[in-house]
Amino acid sequence: MSVKIRLSRVGKKNSPMYRIVVTDSKSKRDGKFLENVGAYNPINQTLIQFNEDRINYWVSKGAIESDTVKKLHRMHKDSSESTQVQK
Repeated sequence: MSVKIRLSRVGKKNSPMYRIVVTDSKSKRDGKFLENVGAYNPINQTLIQFNEDRINYWVSKGAIESDTVKKLHRMHKDSSESTQVQK
């Protein structure tokens, strides 16, 4: 079983929201998932929730991040570094 970390679409028509989920690579986009590790709003381009510890855990177990999730992971790291510098 190949495990991937990718986005799953939720929300109303013309108002998308995405969950960041850990899932089997063969499952459907909005199908079953192993764990919900975050949420993303593409309209505001904001991370609503991002559980970096769990994502790092799954990556250490061999999960593969999609390109979009990699971009969001970098965005989260950059924002957390900038808040640490300001403190």
